[in-house]
Amino acid sequence: MIHINADIVIPDSEITLAFVRADGPGGQHVNKTATAVQLRFDVRQSPSLPEGVRQRLQRLAGQRLTRDGVLVIDARSHRSQKQNREEALGRLIRLVQTAARPPRPRRPTKPSAASRRRRLENKRQRARLKQSRRSVRDSD
Repeated sequence: MIHINADIVIPDSEITLAFVRADGPGGQHVNKTATAVQLRFDVRQSPSLPEGVRQRLQRLAGQRLTRDGVLVIDARSHRSQKQNREEALGRLIRLVQTAARPPRPRRPTKPSAASRRRRLENKRQRARLKQSRRSVRDSD
């Protein structure tokens, strides 16, 4: 069981871990052992996630989400399988925790009087500059 917060718990059965050979440092060891971890979590079919969290998680996942709605997290930065597994699970937990926080609603604000004045003054200054660049006509 993975505890995200007080309301969300993901059972281990919903997460699939696959171990593959990693590249990078490690010499001969890296060529013989499968230390990289590929974590898969089906976001769309998970009964553990409330609907709002599911939608925010799909938006946050971006490229890591497959067409079928499966979140794929690769961890291969460490030389041991255990550390890579912990990193992948940690990334999943952080991602779901971020999705569990509802976004703060935007409160519309009006521009201040001073900012309106500055904007209009900048517009006038730009207009004067452009006008000074125009060619002068002869008034014969």
